[in-house]
Amino acid sequence: MASQQVQQSPTAEPRFFYGYIVVVAALFIMVVVFGVYNTFGIFFKPMLTEFGWTRAMTSGAFSLSWIMQGLLGIVMGRLNDRLGPRVVLTLCGFFSGLGYLLMSQTSAIWQLYLFYGVIIGTGMGGAFVPLASTVARWFVKRRTMMTGIVAAGIGAGTLVAPPVANWLISSYDWRIPYIILGSIVLVFVVLAAQPLRRDPTQVGQLPYGENEGEEPGLKFGTKAFSLKEAAYTRQFWVAFGMFFCLGFCTLTIMVHVAPHATDLGISAASAANILATIGGASIVGKVVLGTAADRIGNRQALIIGFILMAAALFWVVSATEAWILYLFAAAFGFAYGSCAASESPLVAGLFGLSSHGLILGVIGFGFTIGASVGPFVAGYIFDVSQSYQMAFLVCAAIGVIGLVLTALLTPTKTS
Repeated sequence: MASQQVQQSPTAEPRFFYGYIVVVAALFIMVVVFGVYNTFGIFFKPMLTEFGWTRAMTSGAFSLSWIMQGLLGIVMGRLNDRLGPRVVLTLCGFFSGLGYLLMSQTSAIWQLYLFYGVIIGTGMGGAFVPLASTVARWFVKRRTMMTGIVAAGIGAGTLVAPPVANWLISSYDWRIPYIILGSIVLVFVVLAAQPLRRDPTQVGQLPYGENEGEEPGLKFGTKAFSLKEAAYTRQFWVAFGMFFCLGFCTLTIMVHVAPHATDLGISAASAANILATIGGASIVGKVVLGTAADRIGNRQALIIGFILMAAALFWVVSATEAWILYLFAAAFGFAYGSCAASESPLVAGLFGLSSHGLILGVIGFGFTIGASVGPFVAGYIFDVSQSYQMAFLVCAAIGVIGLVLTALLTPTKTS
């Protein structure tokens, strides 16, 4: 009977569209995995204080986690195309949760790189790409809006988790919080993964809006490209470069803005709240510009995001007071959120859906390279100059390059 249900003919007008359950489950998973992941900056100084490591050395573990996340994102994207998100996200929850539990036992730098860089990085490889690719398969209309809602979970998690982590660290030291956070990730992500389904055919439905045409502003072709075909296009490498720039800027700030704030004499609690403000503002960016992108186009939304991001990074170079950092966090978070919401829909519009998870994983590796290089470079610049000014200027310049690349992006040929 079960196989007959799976194989039933899709219906265009179901009484309840299962895609909304997929969106809710994906949103919850994003909140948990990325909220905890983005607490690294809160644990940064407590670990430096205990072990005496340099900032570049400590940042390197976070960079390695992004390299692993990007490499595994390609594998998990392909696995998601074949087996679906339930399997992939169960693996994500297991490895991520295990990594945080092991972090509580860290006593040497090699353990930091193994537990955070390799194990947590492996788990995180099963998060964004499979979830974003799954949402793209469920929605034709409102694709960017729904992707924005799911991606807003990153911001919601970042809004909540850093202040909670800071409170736990101030109450218990930094090891017990990793046990608590690891247990939360392990249990709740695995449970939330179980309702996920790869595409509407598995429940006898059609993608939302499949027979209603494209939303205004979606001007890209929909030919189904393989990875090999996509890689031979100029658009593939332009998009790769765009997301490298986005990853470089975003993760440099996520890792170093809290240490920068405390260097200025701002309290650790306020530094955590500045990081949380980025998360909160990114929710607004993902939902507002994610919704707008369905009308104005994802390229235009990315251009707006990169303009705001570069401007905010130039502005923060001379920031010395808490209120300025809060304003920066709000502007930067909104800009980052608007860009993140458009990544998966942009790839779907350029290259179609038949190999979407795999192509998104490879293009997303550009984000990963930027995310791994940026925090390390910023940490090295600080170790040499004892200041983040030059690091933030480098980020601003990278943001401008991302803007130029986005402006150069053109539709793919459909024949």
